[in-house]
Amino acid sequence: MAEQKYMRRAIELAKNGKGFTAPNPLVGAVIVKDGKIIGEGFHQKIGGLHAERNAFASLRESAQGADLYVTLEPCCHYGRTPPCTEAIIENEISHVIIGSRDPNPLVSGKGAELLRNHGIKVTQDFMKSECDELNPFFFHYITTRMPYVTVKFASSADGKIASYTGKSQWITGELARKCVHSLRGEYSAILAGIGTVLADNPMLNCRLENAHQPIRIIVDSHLRIPLESNICKSANQYKTIVAYAFGDESKIKSLQTMGVEAIQITDKNNHVDLYELMKYLGDNQISSVLVEGGGVINEALFKANVVNHVCAFIAPKIIGGDSAKTPVEGLGYTDPNECVKLCNPKTTFFNDDILIEYDVRR
Repeated sequence: MAEQKYMRRAIELAKNGKGFTAPNPLVGAVIVKDGKIIGEGFHQKIGGLHAERNAFASLRESAQGADLYVTLEPCCHYGRTPPCTEAIIENEISHVIIGSRDPNPLVSGKGAELLRNHGIKVTQDFMKSECDELNPFFFHYITTRMPYVTVKFASSADGKIASYTGKSQWITGELARKCVHSLRGEYSAILAGIGTVLADNPMLNCRLENAHQPIRIIVDSHLRIPLESNICKSANQYKTIVAYAFGDESKIKSLQTMGVEAIQITDKNNHVDLYELMKYLGDNQISSVLVEGGGVINEALFKANVVNHVCAFIAPKIIGGDSAKTPVEGLGYTDPNECVKLCNPKTTFFNDDILIEYDVRR
């Protein structure tokens, strides 16, 4: 169907904004008149024009009487930019075809209603599932004010993320590792525990050209992060947050001098309170977090009930060993019926490596 072709084009356009629009959603728009596309656009970056206005800016002829395909319900309130419903009305669009409904209370249903009140035909939920897949981060964040959290790990086929010596480079192949950098570019932030910093001295940046650079977050209850670590030495280049429970004042000042934002969030056990950390991140418009830590931080995040998604890269290798590290450490659950339950599996192949994705069942 031609209608599906136009919405698929809008979806592909929307994906071009990955990593740059947060906490706003990914949105694409296509204007069709007399069976041909006369304008198209997408939301390119936070603070920039929305998809509909970019589409109108690209027009090659008048949009009067045209159809507008848009992946998300048009906004109808003033925010960083004027409402898109105004532009739709001013350009005399005759029919708006909407994919996803916007759960934002400022928009939800109001955008479509306003258009109808101005005599514009509105079709909702067109290719809804495909459009919804664009914005799990936004939908979660706008309804909970908490970031969407994905735990990512790479393991051998027998579930080991490192050998008994602690060596983990490289479990997966080059294609899978490139995918990880693509993921980094899509998330607002990357989070790791201090154990990962001490063991691997990582940069936790995205190494793809012209990619979004996520905020780096280190969970470090006792403030053990070395000032000579790559994270600290590059804190003026990449925004960096260290969350701690308690620490030496001189160390805190040294970190701040290097450009690190040090925040104290303590639970009753003198560890970083991960739930409160996520609330803090949400309050600061960090809408998605990719976790690239070890089994200790992964266990703590699952226990805090803040994980939404799992990305498990599985390599065709057997590492073995009772003391080799696993993706989720700790004692685990006493009964399989009480464990963290996953759903909606999706698989992607990277040569012989497999990425298995799951949502966490709520």
